[in-house]
Amino acid sequence: MVKSSPDLPDCMYENKPILVTPNARTPNHYLYLSNLDNQKFLRFSIKYLYVYKKGVDIESLKSSLARVLVDYYPLAGRLRVCKDNEEKLEVDCNGDGAVFAQGFMDITSDDFLEASNWPNVSWRKLLYRVDCKSFLGTPPLVIQVTALRCGGMILCTAINHCLCDGIGTSQFLHAWAHLTVNPTTDLLIRPLHHRDILKHREPLSITFTHAEFTKTTPPDSPHFDVAQFFQSQSLVPVSLTFTSSHILSLKRLCVPSLKCTSFESLASHTWRCWIKSLNLPSSLSIKLLFSASVRKTVNIPQGYYGNGFVLGCAETTVDELVNNNVHHGVKLVQQARTSLTDDYIRSVIDYLEENRVKPDLRATLVISPWSKLGLEDLDFGEGKPLHMGPLVSEIYCLFVPVVGNVNSVKVVLSVPESVAKKFEYYMYEESKE
Repeated sequence: MVKSSPDLPDCMYENKPILVTPNARTPNHYLYLSNLDNQKFLRFSIKYLYVYKKGVDIESLKSSLARVLVDYYPLAGRLRVCKDNEEKLEVDCNGDGAVFAQGFMDITSDDFLEASNWPNVSWRKLLYRVDCKSFLGTPPLVIQVTALRCGGMILCTAINHCLCDGIGTSQFLHAWAHLTVNPTTDLLIRPLHHRDILKHREPLSITFTHAEFTKTTPPDSPHFDVAQFFQSQSLVPVSLTFTSSHILSLKRLCVPSLKCTSFESLASHTWRCWIKSLNLPSSLSIKLLFSASVRKTVNIPQGYYGNGFVLGCAETTVDELVNNNVHHGVKLVQQARTSLTDDYIRSVIDYLEENRVKPDLRATLVISPWSKLGLEDLDFGEGKPLHMGPLVSEIYCLFVPVVGNVNSVKVVLSVPESVAKKFEYYMYEESKE
């Protein structure tokens, strides 16, 4: 629902944050980052928020973090500009450590859960803000554990996206949780650090046009920059839960003529409702971008935690998406997914070697699916979380897991306040059979 949640009280800190360093000697070298890691639009941290009914011993968390950073030692390093190429970054694996902050907030877990459907900018108080002049100055891993009045805790993490994608962050967090519960055991999955498997080819072989990055607007298409429009608007968070029955209804709108997955049906539906609520020019060219794992397609070994995804791109016009039946959008998403072959992925990597570009976001919805990564199962020994989600709501759309219901998905994004109710209406009403 489109609502606002009450502001959180201030977080109190008894002590300054500390740097948790690996508790054993780690390799000291510069880690190469692939072209998928080095994309400029990934130069931010993925921020997760977890709420737990019962707090975990803080010394156990710090001890296991120091242990897991031996295995995931690049996260204890620092990003730097490559000396031989100022357009690229690499990791100085110097063991400087991860930021770990402890706080207290005078609320209960129930207080938070009552308002957890509606992200609030005051939630930022739950993650310590590192005072750095630049993106490079921020450590790749920042953690805050906030004790609550009821004995519960809120865990917030910020993991640099240049080092990890969603699958990689989940792998790291589960490794940390495993060592918290089982401090004398080995990791179930050994991390694979080196990114050469996704290195560009020599010579480069760019065999596709890559509409996810290029501006492909036809000459007769009207000019309207949705990204600029959003920057000029007052944005509000929208959080909509789609149960298994909602998603089944969406899929039934396509049968028997078209079979589709839950992601394909919900992604197409969200794109269509987003475009419809914005009331854009009917002939405007529009795009849907969504992250898609390439791990199986290019045979990346288990344990790889770097960025192993590319952007699928569906493209059409406002009129074709809004006024056609739902099959049209679903077929576009399906075609975008099936086009992500090994050849295409290698072409993306080569393209990014030659072109240091960002995705085309002028009239584009971007969807990042978090719902199948196991993020909601993170257990440090006192039970699974009561809530898992993003720390803040962005204009990127997230498909977030619903704790306790593996088949439900929460759609979270920010939209202009003037269209929020309309977007919610379309999302629910047009999902009915």
